Amino acid sequence: MSYNEYQYLIVDVVDRVATVTMNRPDKLNVANARLHTELSTIFDDLQRDADVDVVVLTGAGRAFSAGGDIDWMQEAVDDPESFEQTVSEAKRIIFSLLDLEKPIIAKVNGHAVGLGATLALFCDVIFAAESAKIGDPHVSVGFVAGDGGAVIWPQLIGYARAKEYLLTGDLIPARVAADIGLINHAVPSEALDERVTEFAGRLRNGATKAIRWSKVSANIGLKQLAHSIMDTSMAYESLSNRTADHAEAVAAFREGRTPKFQGK
Repeated sequence: MSYNEYQYLIVDVVDRVATVTMNRPDKLNVANARLHTELSTIFDDLQRDADVDVVVLTGAGRAFSAGGDIDWMQEAVDDPESFEQTVSEAKRIIFSLLDLEKPIIAKVNGHAVGLGATLALFCDVIFAAESAKIGDPHVSVGFVAGDGGAVIWPQLIGYARAKEYLLTGDLIPARVAADIGLINHAVPSEALDERVTEFAGRLRNGATKAIRWSKVSANIGLKQLAHSIMDTSMAYESLSNRTADHAEAVAAFREGRTPKFQGK
């Protein structure tokens, strides 16, 4: 399997472990149109790669992923019809993550925000640097948390806590995230690589088929839930893309000011 056509994802396969690195470090690995498209195909490619048994997902530089590119958001505000492709790709990202039979480990080296948080939380086991924060602040830019947050957060921390964080967009320090069960482990930054490498090696050296099929079995309910929610949540996110509040939030972000929401 060749991954040479990917522009913003670096894929390194060593000893049957594929490390996938989101590679826009100067932009904190936020998703633009091209990276979003690549995320919608990479997990299918990894499923087909016979040389890979375990996957690690991480980000280059000081962030895992800080969410969506604000310039890309402006393009969608200016051309709402273009958001239809985003909706289609967003569903493919989630469904392909859940369909990937090989265990996938999130190595959250820095902040995981918005789509970045969604990507991390849909992985099977999540290790985060203690310095990292995790959150889904879609509402902060006048967006519905439609790209997977409404699916995964309640399953990990319960509906009451999930709704508190999804409705406020507050970021959670990694240690707190681990304590409430949002992620598996918060570790010192200097120990993150070693801990993930050790765990990936343990899975690689295990009974591969038993591990894969255990993941498949555990994911059945989550896949059913995702298929029942994603159409609606992404439809609402598409509607929110057309609101005055979202346009105001994007403009305010680009102008370096606080948005003034009017509920429109």
